[in-house]
Amino acid sequence: MIRYGIQDYQPQWLRGRDNITGAHARRLASLIGLTLQHLWLVWDLDDDEWFTDAPVLLDFGATQVEIDHQKFDDLSITWNTINPKRAIEDSCFHLAWRPDPLPNLVDLPGRTLRHVELLEWIGGDHDMADGSLAIGFDLAPAWLTVFNAMDENGLEHQPPGPRYRPYRIDS
Repeated sequence: MIRYGIQDYQPQWLRGRDNITGAHARRLASLIGLTLQHLWLVWDLDDDEWFTDAPVLLDFGATQVEIDHQKFDDLSITWNTINPKRAIEDSCFHLAWRPDPLPNLVDLPGRTLRHVELLEWIGGDHDMADGSLAIGFDLAPAWLTVFNAMDENGLEHQPPGPRYRPYRIDS
């Protein structure tokens, strides 16, 4: 299966904080102290906007983390599998990788990662997103959260608010 024509990308969907921490905490912690080179997003060339269904790539030079959300609680984290310089060949959409394409995120490249947090949404009994997981990157004084925007990816450029329960990932 090729997701949205992205060559060599095979998402590894996980659910639950313990599963994600067990599978990825050590590698996420290894990013601490590295400098973010680029934030790559897939761009819909027909609509001239971010294609939020495709993974978000954080390029730290020798290490690239690829974050993707689907459904209400599926999170995939993969490592160094996507080459954003390769063309995307999707039969339904006209897509391409773009480095740092959103104006509110242009200050992120060049910043050093201070710490990483796994963030659990606290929405309450009637909130379909309750328990969904996001990943927060402290690039002080900047911040980036990649979150589940109800079956797609969302980005926030501010520290998480009180609706998130943070779990700091340390080295």
